[in-house]
Formats: sequence, structure tokens, C-alpha cells
Amino acid sequence: MAIPPRSFAIIGLGTFGATVAKELARFDDYVIGIDRAERPVSAVADIISHAVIADARDEAALREAGVGDCDVALIAIGEDLEANVLATINTKMLGVPMIWAKALNRTHHRILTKLGAERVILPEEEVGMSIAQVLHNPLMRNYLGIGNGFYVVNFLVPQQMEGKRLSELKVGERFRLRSLGVMRGTEFIGGENDDPTLKVEDKLMLLGRRSELRDFAASI
Repeated sequence: MAIPPRSFAIIGLGTFGATVAKELARFDDYVIGIDRAERPVSAVADIISHAVIADARDEAALREAGVGDCDVALIAIGEDLEANVLATINTKMLGVPMIWAKALNRTHHRILTKLGAERVILPEEEVGMSIAQVLHNPLMRNYLGIGNGFYVVNFLVPQQMEGKRLSELKVGERFRLRSLGVMRGTEFIGGENDDPTLKVEDKLMLLGRRSELRDFAASI
């Protein structure tokens, strides 16, 4: 059964906001994009569902744009702290069920959290941490934080693991990690009853805390 589309308001159409808006549109979600400048609005007008020139500091303007009817609002305004905070307050006042907001720094992060944003993002910091993890371990291909101190990581299977069964790694017993499965090219091998023989270049997907993942990485 197809997943029904969701509706999103992306407020602030700089590089970050526009990228999110266009990707959501690619998933066939309903996307309202809002910016107070004409150029960024024009750049996405033919891609997303509805593009509006409006000042997010004005609650009435957001209401008229249909923000209050959206399932999720993303406050993606960059350097204008006042506009960012007021947009967060306004979307909350309009009754948007879930609000994500981009923070400029840790202090701003605390303010947005106090204002009721369900998720506050520090894009540069989060991307920087992910890149550092990948650079530190050449076998690590992807690194995703999922909250509460847990991460999903893809490790490239090295030569010394060639021919081993997934169960032989004993990632649960030795490292307190959970194996989610293996990507082999475009094929996903996973599930409770799957115990594939590993091949070089397979991507092993593991879930766990950073310290345990670091221990596993050191072991290979």
C-alpha cells in the first residue's frame, strides 16, 4: 500500500531549505516553500507544490500561505536570528503539529528547544561530525545519528572478513551492537533468518552506541 503524501512548510529557501524542499517534492510530498526574497522562491516555483514570497515574522502571512494546515514545518532561515525565532513561534501559534528548526549555534539551539521545536538542527556541526567519523575510519561509509545516543553505520567489509558468516562476527556478544543486515550492490540481505557469507565490498549495517561502534571499527 502506498504511503500517503505528507504536507511540509519549508520556511527559508537558502541552500539548506531549498535542498530539503526539492527532495521532499521528489518524494511526491506536498511542499509549501516560503522566503521573503523573490529569487529563491522563483528558483523552486516549478519544482514544489506552492512557492510563496512572504515574511515569516508575520503570522498572518504564514496563515494565508497555508502553513497552519501542514503536518510539519521546517524553519530553515539562516543568519537572521529574529526571523528564525519568530517563525518558530508563529508556526507553533498556527498549530503545526511538528516543528523542526535550524539553529545558528548552541545558545540558539537552547532557545528553539524552549520554544517547542521538536527537533533542532545544527547542519554544519552534524555534517562535520559525520565527515570526521568517515575520514577517521576508511571502512566506514555512512554514519547516521538516530537519537538517544544511537547511530547506524555502514562498514565496508574488508579482505580479512571474506568468507565469514555474519553470525561469526558475534557483534552482539563482543560489542553490544545489532546487525541490521548487509548491502551487496543494490541487494539488501537482512532479517532474523539471514546469515550471509560476507564478501569484500559488502556494506555491513550496524546499530549501536558510538563507543561500541568505535571498538568494532578498531577491531577491523
